[in-house]
Amino acid sequence: QVQLVESGGGLVQAGGSLRLSCTVSGLTFGSGLTFTMFAMGWFRQAPGKEREFVGGISWNGRDTDYADSVKGRFTISRDNAKNTIYLQMDSLIPEDTAVYYCAAVAHVLGIERSLHEYKHWGEGTQVTVSS
Repeated sequence: QVQLVESGGGLVQAGGSLRLSCTVSGLTFGSGLTFTMFAMGWFRQAPGKEREFVGGISWNGRDTDYADSVKGRFTISRDNAKNTIYLQMDSLIPEDTAVYYCAAVAHVLGIERSLHEYKHWGEGTQVTVSS
């Protein structure tokens, strides 16, 4: 069973930085799945709002895509040897406050923006930016 676990959330002042991690497990030999089969995405959900796309990264890390609201401030990367992706968040603003989720979708060459395309999700990690 594929599992995603996020970490790195917390409380930070506006203008500060955080780095989130998401590690994928359950990719056993018997599952027939490897981490490089997955395009990965980060989403967030603020109270009273719908879950929204933050950014994504292709299976090989060569392509990334970001929501306009975070472009230039957030950076996604992945370490395929560690089955892990990262979300470096700089110049944080209070509007970035949300629960952040990572998600995985298999057999996609590019990046998916639609949350409905993702099959595997983490439980989320809270990010709070104070003003």
